[in-house]
Amino acid sequence: MILEIATITVKPGTEAEFEAGVAKALPHFSSAKGCKGLKLQRSVDRKGRYQLFVQWETLENHTVDFRGSKNFQDWRALVAHLFDGTPVLDHVEATGTGF
Repeated sequence: MILEIATITVKPGTEAEFEAGVAKALPHFSSAKGCKGLKLQRSVDRKGRYQLFVQWETLENHTVDFRGSKNFQDWRALVAHLFDGTPVLDHVEATGTGF
């Protein structure tokens, strides 16, 4: 299992619109090949900064299947105009250490 972590900063004053856009995008993720779930979290320390966590079966499910799909285009159409800079992506996998 791969966890995509996207750090996204949105333009000041667009937080509610961004959160609504992510909610509207849920079907685009849930129908994507290999997508197992999504969670959006808002920073307490930095207004306008979010962490988007998306769980994928494989790295390729995100980098090839999703990013090359209409679902990705539709997701970006909902929220990309709200971004303040380019999101920072990381893909991580569990090490077996921790809670």
